[in-house]
Amino acid sequence: MQLEGRVAIVTGAGSGIGKAIALRFAREGARIVAADIAPDRAETVAGEIVAGGGEAVGLGADVGSPEDAARIVASAVERFGRVDILCNNAGIMDRMAPAAETPIDLWERVLRVNLTGPFLLCREALPLMLRQGGGVIINIASVGGLQGGRAGAAYTASKHGLIGLTKNIAFMYAPQRIRCNAICPGPVQTAIGLGGEPNAFGLSRMQLGATLMPRIAQPEEIAAVALFLASDEASFVNGAVVVADGGWTAY
Repeated sequence: MQLEGRVAIVTGAGSGIGKAIALRFAREGARIVAADIAPDRAETVAGEIVAGGGEAVGLGADVGSPEDAARIVASAVERFGRVDILCNNAGIMDRMAPAAETPIDLWERVLRVNLTGPFLLCREALPLMLRQGGGVIINIASVGGLQGGRAGAAYTASKHGLIGLTKNIAFMYAPQRIRCNAICPGPVQTAIGLGGEPNAFGLSRMQLGATLMPRIAQPEEIAAVALFLASDEASFVNGAVVVADGGWTAY
């Protein structure tokens, strides 16, 4: 098993990509802290892992809260004694709203979950990884972090920022054997939705390129990429942005 004995935190673990990553990591021997804004979903995923013979704890938490970010990491240490892998997966959409039509509360909410949340978790986990002599951080970004026409202004800005944060952490802590990489999925069959009634203008602009989309991925396909990045097989992969979009951005 590729992650035998390691401890992994997965945010947004209650459904979709996060759930697939938590289950895949657990099958490879990792002990899991499954965090989600919905406590019942987090506990259900943890229960599924335990029922399969693994070790896991489910935790309801808001990643955009400094207190909850600290609690997630503290729970991992209290239960399992360390943190080897942090997977920042939790994220929300922005209704495809363009900049001129993005309310400030929507902007702040999307940035708080999609960018501030990963920063807070990294800030809590990095001191532990430094003391342990290494660790792995995986940030789930998006093709929306590479291009300008895959989402609204807030989501696009948040995922571009997350890629920048990924590269900065990778460079800063490389000598301390801490790797930080980002995955940029294309469309994935999840329950994330658009975050509400879509903005008609923003959606119409985004759909101009939607016809080039090869297909929609399953969450397990993104989990397979995350497993590689978390494992020793990726020991020389640091600061990378791995695109998993079926070739959508290759055009």
